[in-house]
Amino acid sequence: MAGTRAIGRDVHFYLFSEPDKPLGGMILSPSVTEKSFLSMLGILIVASGRYRVTLRSTGIDLMPTDHPLKPGHYDIRPYSPGDTISITDAPCVTRILSRTITGRDDIFQARVRERDGKCVITGTVNLRAQVDNWRGFETAHIFPISGEEYFVQNGFSRWITNRMGDHDPGINSCQNGLLMLSHIHQCFDGFDFSVNPDDGYKITSFDGDTFGIDGKVLDPICRDHNSEAGASDELLRWHFRQSVLANMRGAGEPSFEMDFPPGTDMMGEILSGPEPAKRMEAELFSRLNGVSFA
Repeated sequence: MAGTRAIGRDVHFYLFSEPDKPLGGMILSPSVTEKSFLSMLGILIVASGRYRVTLRSTGIDLMPTDHPLKPGHYDIRPYSPGDTISITDAPCVTRILSRTITGRDDIFQARVRERDGKCVITGTVNLRAQVDNWRGFETAHIFPISGEEYFVQNGFSRWITNRMGDHDPGINSCQNGLLMLSHIHQCFDGFDFSVNPDDGYKITSFDGDTFGIDGKVLDPICRDHNSEAGASDELLRWHFRQSVLANMRGAGEPSFEMDFPPGTDMMGEILSGPEPAKRMEAELFSRLNGVSFA
């Protein structure tokens, strides 16, 4: 199922000079305030000067307040006539469910489980952890394992402080991991929600709130800044920015199917879906990560 993130949007934003051509939008969740919306626009908008954002129906400019954002059409205009405004072309990483089959991330899994012991999004505790029963819980990579080459090339390793040697990129560090319920993990990997470390670690849902997590706060158990075990704020920040890009820019990024029951023609589903080349590359990197053919 390809899906489209634009379906159901009740917030749309435009250049004031082109009121019929939306630059993007979002499905409004209760946790989104005027302040957080302006912050999200700051991720998307490239401007040569200051700009203001106006709710078209009232003509009132948004202010960075904690008032809930209202649905509607928002116009963006520069304060100075000569200033320019455009939408960023920053890349959005193609993301699939972050699982590997090589065993390379066994230490990652063990350390994240030991640290968290619960779904850090919903707060659901694993009552069977003492007998090593983790059914229903999964260790999620904040930055996807399939993007390790991008991770290394762009210097994301600098955000990992507990790497095992100079040649370890750190993508399988527990600082890049969170324990989640399985269905929550799928939504996280699909950029359906994210955690904003710059807004009190608040969870924002970008695709409705099926599981009642919007507005919750990331459990403190996984964010101990006094040790090298806590999840990296920089990686959480990266995931939040990616979620904004995926869900709010233009018509949004493709939403990939992740449920392939036994007997499903997975290859056929991928090839007939959105951006098959990028998806196939991500799937291959994920499955072959850490495998040596020498």
